[in-house]
Amino acid sequence: MPPVTAFTADRHSPATAFDRRANRPIALWLLVCAAMVLAMAVIGAITRLTESGLSMVEWKPLIGILPPLSDAEWQRVFDLYKGTPEFRIFNNRMDLAGFQEIFWWEWFHRLWGQMIGFVFLIPFLRFWSQGRIAPDLWPKLAGLFLLGGLQGGIGWFMVKSGLVDQPNVSHYRLALHLGTAILIYALLLRTALGLLDPLPLAGWRPESAGLRRHARWALGLVAVTIVWGAFVAGSRAGYAYNTFPLMEGHLIPPEIANLTPWWHNPFENTAAIQLIHRGLALASGLVILALTVRTLAARLPGRAGQAAHAAGGLVLVQIGLGIATLLTVVWIPVAAAHQAGAILVVSALVWLLHELRPIRRA
Repeated sequence: MPPVTAFTADRHSPATAFDRRANRPIALWLLVCAAMVLAMAVIGAITRLTESGLSMVEWKPLIGILPPLSDAEWQRVFDLYKGTPEFRIFNNRMDLAGFQEIFWWEWFHRLWGQMIGFVFLIPFLRFWSQGRIAPDLWPKLAGLFLLGGLQGGIGWFMVKSGLVDQPNVSHYRLALHLGTAILIYALLLRTALGLLDPLPLAGWRPESAGLRRHARWALGLVAVTIVWGAFVAGSRAGYAYNTFPLMEGHLIPPEIANLTPWWHNPFENTAAIQLIHRGLALASGLVILALTVRTLAARLPGRAGQAAHAAGGLVLVQIGLGIATLLTVVWIPVAAAHQAGAILVVSALVWLLHELRPIRRA
């Protein structure tokens, strides 16, 4: 294992400093894209919570940026909405003004997604034409762009599930849509950090290997928790039990096994879905707090301690937001903050993994 002093010399060598300066604009561009994805997740949460997500029954990528600009066009899209299960079952007394209120959130949600595509593609083409994208970075960026395009298709795939028979989107498709957004965000952040700081100090310490494994498990557990959070949102399980720590007086509600066959319950039974999400959230908190303590005890060089502090603090805030979401019966500002909090926890863990990653000499 090379000594830390040797690593420090490499870290601050002229060649490394030049690479970091040259890559800084690319890294900042990727961070802007990541911030837009985070905002997109919050906008999506508000769109879902205001029950606006099924108001647009057409998918017109690129050409659908402009909203209706005439009374005739407004009436046309309203007539399309009248043919949906949501209108027939829940909103059959809605007038055009009421439709416009829910339309704007979904329109803005889709507009923001297309803006992310433009903000990613245009600088990417510019950096590429200038020869500023390294050969090993090009496929990563191209893959991110393709993944973003796939995410748009997944979004429409999700919306379509609520336009056929039932006035609700499939919570499985919602989980896929949110999970893909989190994946894109994490990859953007990891790539940007690698460009800004290619040689983290902590990666040279032998104790970093064990902490890396711990952090990967923590990130995986958080990912599963987020997926079950999407199940909670899509199945409306968040409205089922709005007490904490007990669920309407029960530690384990008796109806968690009502469905047959039994294996439908974790995915379809609202009692079981909320109970599992609660358990995963608390488990994630304990695993991350243990990771924070271990990382701080190791006294690693660099910013690993700061990242660990951020992860520990954010997961406590996130658990508090989750409890508040239940107790306020899914009040939109709190619920949207809870979704943002999940992404911030992911951010801290990605940052910590970056600080702990092993560095290979050329």
